Amino acid sequence: MTSDELARLRTVADYQFGGGAGAALFPVDDDLTVTHSTGGRPRQIRADAGRVVSYGTDGRFTLGIEGGRRLIGTLDAPRARVVVGSESDPFVRDGKNAFAKFVRAVDDDVRPSDEVAVVDREGDLLGVGRAELSADAMRDFGTGMAVKVRSGTD
Repeated sequence: MTSDELARLRTVADYQFGGGAGAALFPVDDDLTVTHSTGGRPRQIRADAGRVVSYGTDGRFTLGIEGGRRLIGTLDAPRARVVVGSESDPFVRDGKNAFAKFVRAVDDDVRPSDEVAVVDREGDLLGVGRAELSADAMRDFGTGMAVKVRSGTD
């Protein structure tokens, strides 16, 4: 990956997840593998530990498990996170969706369609996915899907 491409990807990550996310997802000293479309656009960014992100045609990242680990390891809680109760733990780890009823805390800035890490109360990563509700709705609703989980950690 060229330094220009790295800088662009870091800028997108900082815009999407907040300041510091670009450095968290794409450290300068990390050996990342990037696959490109036929037009030269980045598609998948992978590390030795797994997929960090996919870069969609809409200009937004979708998190992989490794990307979720990197974000929660660097960004202060609760940024880019949805915290669920222990009753959701095995289901989210298995890649099943997280429901509003079980949300215990959430980043105030989460909006529908945002990429988030789903964590337990101790901050351990359970899965990554797309928020279906705003932060306020996740806290207020007793029913409904809060996060469409794309990948669980199992």
